[in-house]
Amino acid sequence: MIKRIALGAALAFASTTAFAADLPQKPYLTLEAARGIAAAAEAKARAEGWPAVIAITDDAGLPLLLLRMDQAMVPAGVELAPGKARTAALFRRPTGVLEDAINGNRPAVITARGFTPMRGGLPITVGGQVVGGIGVSADTPQHDEAIAQAGLAAAPK
Repeated sequence: MIKRIALGAALAFASTTAFAADLPQKPYLTLEAARGIAAAAEAKARAEGWPAVIAITDDAGLPLLLLRMDQAMVPAGVELAPGKARTAALFRRPTGVLEDAINGNRPAVITARGFTPMRGGLPITVGGQVVGGIGVSADTPQHDEAIAQAGLAAAPK
């Protein structure tokens, strides 16, 4: 009886291990990497004199990091930057694409509740897979995008 239980347990473990080995692996954004991305974005904002709020999320749009620089211009940036990062991560595209759609031939995009379709959010990709998003709220859409791009330049490849 004990041998049967041991054999059953061994077979169950082996099949579980084999199944787990067959699961695909996916990259993810670490806190250390998020800090590096935020630091590069902050350095760009500081060098240009554009105080900003910078947010980093994981691939599910959940917050990893929020950085509010001294003298950030728009108090609402504390809400906007994380919303932009979340939107970029979940839509898997720059938030400027959504803003363009609203202003162009797809105004219905505005009905997607809970998202922030404003320039300044970019997906963070590693090996072609989205692992997170960066969102920036400074003073102009162009500055937001430039700061976010500087952050992406520091992302793992």
